[in-house]
Amino acid sequence: MTEQKNNTYLAVNNLSKSFGNFEAIKNIAIDIKEGEFVCFLGPSGCGKTTLLRCIAGLETQTAGSVIQKDIDISYEPPSNRDFGIVFQSYALFPNLSVFSNISYGLINNKWKKDDIKKRVDELLDLVNLTEHASKYPSQLSGGEQQRVALARALATSPGLLLLDEPLSALDAKVRVFLRKQIRDLQRKLGVTTIMVTHDQEEAQTMADRIFVMNEGEIIQSGTPSEIYTKANSPFIASFIGSMNFIPATINSAKKVKCNSIEINCDTGSFTENDSVQLAVRPEEIYFQQENQDDNVIPATIKEIEFLGSFQRVYFEAKSFTNELIIVDVPSANARKIKLVIDKEINLYFSKQDARIYST
Repeated sequence: MTEQKNNTYLAVNNLSKSFGNFEAIKNIAIDIKEGEFVCFLGPSGCGKTTLLRCIAGLETQTAGSVIQKDIDISYEPPSNRDFGIVFQSYALFPNLSVFSNISYGLINNKWKKDDIKKRVDELLDLVNLTEHASKYPSQLSGGEQQRVALARALATSPGLLLLDEPLSALDAKVRVFLRKQIRDLQRKLGVTTIMVTHDQEEAQTMADRIFVMNEGEIIQSGTPSEIYTKANSPFIASFIGSMNFIPATINSAKKVKCNSIEINCDTGSFTENDSVQLAVRPEEIYFQQENQDDNVIPATIKEIEFLGSFQRVYFEAKSFTNELIIVDVPSANARKIKLVIDKEINLYFSKQDARIYST
């Protein structure tokens, strides 16, 4: 038996998986705490679903081990692993009613009829589908089908819930609704949950901790706030939210030069004359106030996109960069300022909000 760290529910130890000469995941090591909601986040083909399938036993790893509650399940079949799984495609039985779909695992586990009814009724209530118990999947909306799939996965009270892109087939409004429903349900039940997604907003709003993956490796992990504010690479900075990248040269320990403008910022371990990228998020760029004289950039509005609660404004600032600068302005502020094309405005950002990356 492998000794696990305190409060660790699932330990993935140096896991690798190859398909022929292609390494889908490479030497992955993570610990997931009991009751934690984690997301494997990354672009298509980064290995996140392969990692989930190895944890579930649907793929056999090439190397490494999976330990669940101090038990090595690395080579156990899926039926011997304590998990429920929800797929992107729902995978409901079309010829069975909602009630029968949810009770399927309980019948296989030889539950008594009365206990099955009680459990399914509880779950239907939990996912707000009580009145749909006798319907068939084809009579339900996509969001309702996904809630049935979720209830079915939870029916046997698994210790681990696996969600493989569960919301990607749904429209935007339903996705937002179900994000909250799944998160609330997970908190209520306290079930350890792993979700695979390529949607950074989904990961940001649902996860306690995010593992960002690229090319078969975990390249950063942390809370949603840590990943967003302390992205350790340009890839993550641009993948999680939007980011302005401006070519720059290190001038001194606390300054970089962008075209003809000097910018105050923390230059970290970079040295004078190093070529770097200055990175600033669109919502961290403001319009200059009278008392601000650091990091001020004269700019001209070239394009405005209305995005509901905020407006995305594209500025030209040739003295600073040859690319357009993106600034996100709350719509209420934009209305007061009366933003129009070709209006000249001085932009400002604080040195704390400026990040420096290698080129």
